[in-house]
Amino acid sequence: MNDKLPGLEEIREAQQLVYRTMPPTPQYRWPLLSRRAGADIWIKHENHTPVGAFKIRGGLVYMDWLRRQHPEVTTIVTATRGNHGQSIAFAAAASGIRAVIVVPRGNSVEKNCAMQAFGAELIEEGDDFQAALEHATALERQNGWHWVPSYHPLLVTGVATAGLEFLSAIPDLDTVYVPIGMGSGISAMIAVRDALGLRTRVVGVVSAHAPAFARSVAAGCVIEQPAATRIADGVACRRPTPGAVEIVRNGADRILQVTDDAVEEAMRIYFADTHNAAEGAGAVGLAGLLHDRPSGGVRVGTVLTGGNIDTELFAKVLQGAEPAEKGPSAAPLQAAGAK
Repeated sequence: MNDKLPGLEEIREAQQLVYRTMPPTPQYRWPLLSRRAGADIWIKHENHTPVGAFKIRGGLVYMDWLRRQHPEVTTIVTATRGNHGQSIAFAAAASGIRAVIVVPRGNSVEKNCAMQAFGAELIEEGDDFQAALEHATALERQNGWHWVPSYHPLLVTGVATAGLEFLSAIPDLDTVYVPIGMGSGISAMIAVRDALGLRTRVVGVVSAHAPAFARSVAAGCVIEQPAATRIADGVACRRPTPGAVEIVRNGADRILQVTDDAVEEAMRIYFADTHNAAEGAGAVGLAGLLHDRPSGGVRVGTVLTGGNIDTELFAKVLQGAEPAEKGPSAAPLQAAGAK
């Protein structure tokens, strides 16, 4: 067990906190998707949370800790491309704390609107996430606000509640494919796999146009690399956190890189086969799974981490090449609930 990761009891305690706000999300075996890939595929639907993404779990756990341990804090500041910001805005509002959130210029219009609807004060600064982050930390120093990082052990513990639902419901997954942005999602999945003593392989998936995390894991140290993905802004990491790199290096089976074209194809496949909207980052795991082409009979899974994509952009993606269909109608949907 990695002592930097939460244990089973910590994750179960976090689940009770999270469930005060939201129920467990479902995991489904979609027959069209399984037939397309030639394997038994299960999807964890984190696009079904109150903010449309997995991040809310970490925000709830972090803000509960902050309210109890630091009641003097009245204002928090963080940086985001959207889903982390929605999570923090949602949880901060529930705790009566002011949230100031910095986003890069040109950020998702609809994610910005959602953060503001949850009560956040939005600031646009910089051309990418790293620049927004640097501005947010400057605001922290100037104003004495509390800084909420994008990667933190408490965020990992919260996110691990989704992994516990998934791997408790489907404990015999051979491999689970997890998108990597700053690393909380894959760190959480590794923590749950280890805490449950399972043999499931955890494969990380990054954008080939934002390879900093993959290169850092390969090198064993943080490597900064520009991010230029046009569709998967939620995984557009320019500089990963050292702790996250270490956990993934020690606990993941490997890391795959997928192109923007592959991510857009995965978004179309999600919609065609499940009628779920997936944002670019949310479809990265499926893109990696399809790239791997697991053999028939193997049971694999991935996390649809978020569905928050601007309407106009999603329409353009759907207007691209239609994913090919295979064969006759499949058997009814199978579902599994969290234990």
